[in-house]
Parts: sequence; structure tokens; C-alpha cells
Amino acid sequence: MKRTELKRKTPLKAKASGIAERKPRQRRCDNPACDVKFTPKIGQKVCCWQCGLAIADQPANQKKARVAIEQRERREIKARKEKLKKYGDFVQKATSAVQAYRRVYELSIGSGCMSCRKSQAEIEAAQGWKTGGAWDGGHFLGKGARPELRLEENNIWLQCKGCNGGSAKYARKGESVRTGFRLGLIERIGLEAVEALEADHRPRKYTIEELKQITAHYRALLRDLKKEATHG
Repeated sequence: MKRTELKRKTPLKAKASGIAERKPRQRRCDNPACDVKFTPKIGQKVCCWQCGLAIADQPANQKKARVAIEQRERREIKARKEKLKKYGDFVQKATSAVQAYRRVYELSIGSGCMSCRKSQAEIEAAQGWKTGGAWDGGHFLGKGARPELRLEENNIWLQCKGCNGGSAKYARKGESVRTGFRLGLIERIGLEAVEALEADHRPRKYTIEELKQITAHYRALLRDLKKEATHG
């Protein structure tokens, strides 16, 4: 008597554990007007957001579908905005991120204005009713004249808004804001380091991806700095 051998048409693929791997089951869409079969994610009952809206007698499904639509629209808007951005937009974002970090860092260690040498207490007392903050992360060598140094930390230091905006007539005894900045920097890092910075004309060529990474890096540093200040 012959025994009938049962053979699988398509053998199941074995996992490393030895247990056969099964394909996820498909289900039919809960929308009665739809005959689509799909592979659901956890808790998914309809094949698409249109079917979710079509089931008007189930408020829970309708709410989930609307939330999904809103999320999708936000992602699409973000993607469109990203495509419209120019190279300069990414440069500006990275510059702002570095400046913000340097400003908060210098404030955290008690530095004053690099140009006029006034302390934080003096500047903030003189500011009075003004809004927008009293401090900036100012470039020693300007972004227009020396764009290659715009993202260098040792070119960005704490300045009061008056000096950074050029409204201060004198930074210190008879000295201009620019000269005052240089003298303050010499006191801080030494003449040799200042002259090395002034002589640095190496071109910096960043890709958009590199600029994104720089922005993310300094934003993370800023978050950590603020967190330390809060818990400290």
C-alpha cells in the first residue's frame, strides 16, 4: 500500500531560530464599498484614508482617518518647502545654530561683551524696557568679508546688541567697536591665535547634507547646555 506524500508547492523559509517564517495575512477593507485586500499594520482596518472617511457611521475610524490626512498633508507641505529651499537657506540655518550655541555658552560662563567689555549685569541693567534679549553671538570677522569663517566657533563671541548692531559709538576708551572686539579677543585667546584667525583664508565648501548635520549638531549642543543650566 502506497502512502501519499504531501508536498508544499512553496516551502516556508526557515528563520535562524529554525521556526518557519510565515507571510503576514491579508484582510479585506472594512469599507463595504471596497473590495481591496491589503496587509494591515497593527490596528489598521481600512486600506486607505479615503475608505476611513467613507465609513461615516463609525466616528472612531473617521477621526483616525482625518488625523492621518492632516499628518500626511503636513509631511507633504514640509517636503515641498524643503525642495524650495536654496543653498543659502541651509547656510543661514547652520550659522544661526552656531551663533545661538556660542551666545548661550558664553553667557553660561559669565562672559561680558567682547567689544565694550561691559559685564552681563551692566548691559542688562542699561537695557531696561527693551525686548528681544540683550546679547548676540557676534562675528569678529564679518560674514560678508570673510564668509569662509562664518561657522567657525573661534570667530563667534558674545556681544551686546548695541555693539553688534554698530550703534555703540565707542567700544571702550576711544576705540571703535571693531578695534575693541580685537583687543578683547587678544585678552581672551592671545595675539597669536587672533592673528592666526585673521590669516585663515582656507575656503570652506559645505554640501547641503553637511550643513544640515552642522545645524543638528549645534542645536543638540544648545539643548544640552540649556538642560544643564536648568538642572544645575
